[in-house]
Amino acid sequence: MPSWTLRPFREADLPALVKHANDPGIAAFLSDAFPHPYTDEHGRAFLAEAQQRLPFRRCIDIGGEACGAIGLHPRQDLWRRNMEVGFWLGRAYRGKGIMAQALQEMVALGFVEFPEVTRIFGTTFGTNIASQRTMEKAGFTLEAKLIGNLVKNGQVHDEWIYAVRR
Repeated sequence: MPSWTLRPFREADLPALVKHANDPGIAAFLSDAFPHPYTDEHGRAFLAEAQQRLPFRRCIDIGGEACGAIGLHPRQDLWRRNMEVGFWLGRAYRGKGIMAQALQEMVALGFVEFPEVTRIFGTTFGTNIASQRTMEKAGFTLEAKLIGNLVKNGQVHDEWIYAVRR
């Protein structure tokens, strides 16, 4: 497995971020807020937001290059003790166990940085077996299957919800 680290994003990450994020296979399984094509302008906006405390974002650095991202997004109101995790990894680095380990590290970091949070959850498409397995390997438990809950590119999909608790 390649050597990797979880670290804050830097402005110098822009070229690698855009290179990896511009893969249509990444946008296919993320919310519509994740743009495709992914341009320098999108990357600059993301990097500016990543400098804020929330959402709490980290770069997946492989060999000195920004090859993926993982973030914790706080919920409000009745759900204020919850954070949603979102993540993606460049195609060349998938299937090597990196994301499961990055998820474990991010969950541990999230529970330290946000002591009021008791649950970190992630959602995935019912057809995204790789994401489901990644969350399971990272210690997440399947909590729900919402049938026909998502609409992506005009197609209806099931949403699976996984969570880990403090």
